[in-house]
Amino acid sequence: MDTSRYYLPAPSWWPIVGSVALLTLASGFLLLLQRMPAGSYLMLAGAVILAVMLFGWFGAVIREGIAGRYNGQVDVSYRWGMSWFIFSEVMFFAALFGALFYARYFAVPWLGQASLLWPGYNSTWPTAGPGSLASFTPMAAWGIPAINTLILLSSGAIVTWAHWGLKKDNRLQLKIGLALTILLGVIFIALQAYEYFLADFSLKTGIYGATFYMLTGFHGAHVTLGVIMLVVILGRVIAGHFSEKRHFAFEAVSWYWHFVDVVWLLLFVFVYWL
Repeated sequence: MDTSRYYLPAPSWWPIVGSVALLTLASGFLLLLQRMPAGSYLMLAGAVILAVMLFGWFGAVIREGIAGRYNGQVDVSYRWGMSWFIFSEVMFFAALFGALFYARYFAVPWLGQASLLWPGYNSTWPTAGPGSLASFTPMAAWGIPAINTLILLSSGAIVTWAHWGLKKDNRLQLKIGLALTILLGVIFIALQAYEYFLADFSLKTGIYGATFYMLTGFHGAHVTLGVIMLVVILGRVIAGHFSEKRHFAFEAVSWYWHFVDVVWLLLFVFVYWL
């Protein structure tokens, strides 16, 4: 093929499949909030569709790369694409943090002063509002969250160590580093699920519960996606798809993983600690 020309892939159905998966997941979640039995089944169906989409789309891109259809220009476009994707994720979490700060420093104190609207409103953060919901135990910082912080920081260092192994063509270091990063990611997810099990409040426990689960839940979803991508990269490493100079797929996933680490540090400070 002429490597001087930009590769234009054939039209794909995978973006549509991904949209259907996310719509199904969101619809199931809304039904679950209303305690409708169909919600959990719809969410499961959405997760299955999403897994099929990831498997199919990743496979298509991998086959294109193996076939040598990507040149330097395509590599640059991938780097820009991944950079803009991470920027969009930064803006997504910025909106969630903005909601937390607005509720904590503006909305909750104002509602406490407006006693005619909600008599007996608990305006001291963390709050669940008036009535019986006001009594709950907020999540402590120095238990599971502190352990998870250590886990994610360690995983970020280890994936960087694995990257050094790839640059030195040390395949053993690369494989061990990726495997350990995946293991730490799985442990993080398991501990977060256990933390949710121990919590005595829910998504409906006022503004505190809503912001807590929205922020930590979406972060957990990003960690899960990151683990899936790391598993794919490990499989490609085992298959010998990367070289010391051409391995942007690995770099893209490591960028994403470091982004997840930074978001968790902000979560630990502003959601758990302060």
